[in-house]
Amino acid sequence: MKPVVVSGIKPSGKLHIGNLLGMTKQSIDIQSSGKYDCLYFIADYHALTQKYSPTEKSADIFSLAVDMLSLGIDPERSVFFMQSDVLEHANMAWLLNCITPAGQLQGMIEFREKVQEGQPASAGLLDYPVLMAADILSYKAEFVPVGEDQRQHLEIAREIARIFNKRFGKTFPEPKGIFVEGLRVKSLDNPAKKMSKSLPKGCLYLSDSPEVIKKKIRSAVTDSGSEIIYDPEKKPALANLLLIYSEMSGRNIKDIAEEYRSSGYASFKEDLARVISDTLSSFREKKEELSSKPKRIREILLSGAEKARLIASKNLEEAKEKMGLI
Repeated sequence: MKPVVVSGIKPSGKLHIGNLLGMTKQSIDIQSSGKYDCLYFIADYHALTQKYSPTEKSADIFSLAVDMLSLGIDPERSVFFMQSDVLEHANMAWLLNCITPAGQLQGMIEFREKVQEGQPASAGLLDYPVLMAADILSYKAEFVPVGEDQRQHLEIAREIARIFNKRFGKTFPEPKGIFVEGLRVKSLDNPAKKMSKSLPKGCLYLSDSPEVIKKKIRSAVTDSGSEIIYDPEKKPALANLLLIYSEMSGRNIKDIAEEYRSSGYASFKEDLARVISDTLSSFREKKEELSSKPKRIREILLSGAEKARLIASKNLEEAKEKMGLI
């Protein structure tokens, strides 16, 4: 049997270049390797911990499903589904809640940060890591693609697996993280901050037209001096643009810098905008096609949920039995 990989992504607005070059690209690469059994889901339950409009959230979920399929998540090679369609996630979360120390949840860095940012300190936000653990352990996943900011969440999932195994017998593997090493795309107008939907002027959305991409790249901040070199410390803004160029073209970052060393920013930015637009052209075409087929998208998600449920229900029943519920 192949090792199992599980990954979820929250529907929280349009995807941008940073999302693509981070977790999304990694998930597609893992799928393409053929080395794993992959389960990828839309984490719609996790998205409920924030204030939101039901109408907008529904649109976000549909848009994310279309985006993931357009980018290359293949429902024939991976199990692709919506979290809320597999009720075993929530059931498993309750079982795990009963063995998770409350102090660990209260000490979560992200929980405190979210509350400080103005999010309601709801039970759901506090319990977020346990549901994440349930997402993983429901499939006995060995590996989880996560960003560096999710390291603490993954460690809690590992700790919950250890607690369960010690108390009720060996049941769950302790999941290991597959981390995106060193790839942090920065905002186009502020290289001190990562690219984010909260900074729209510095954010390149995957759905941006070639004209919009060109405008945003032209107005991207640059560093002093006209020489194009890759130096993240001395020239962080330029280093960010070179990183995007490298990731979107598949070329070595230092080779790109050498090519444009004496060209100046204008020529470099012009070519960068073209590379981004060309790379995303097939995505835009696929997205336009799938966006007109909401019934087909729902069928794909339900089919994936049915496959996921076969695995999750078996593991849930095992956990319940070991806890003395059957």
